Amino acid sequence: MTIQQAQQQVDGWIKTVGVRYFSELTNLAILTEEVGELARIMARKYGDQSFKESDTDKIMADEMADILWVLLCLANQTGVDLTEALEKNFEKKTIRDADRHQQNEKLKPPTPKGE
Repeated sequence: MTIQQAQQQVDGWIKTVGVRYFSELTNLAILTEEVGELARIMARKYGDQSFKESDTDKIMADEMADILWVLLCLANQTGVDLTEALEKNFEKKTIRDADRHQQNEKLKPPTPKGE
């Protein structure tokens, strides 16, 4: 599925099953909530926090899909073509960061001891 197809499928679902889009501000609040749910899982899986009983049924991929869903809704509501936006973003980053990351000492692999 392409990003464009995903935008179209979400739009079709919203207009049939979902009845209508929530307001843009409501969707922004929902997006923030979904990012928080992903952060909670990440903090427990990769960070120092332990899982609570209420967290054990949470699936990281599902939370990421929830984020994508709401982002697609917001794009549809505001007339953003996410395919075009992502392509432009790649161009921007490629120009801006052409040498930046290659020269970042923090990103270089550690030198093995004894070398």
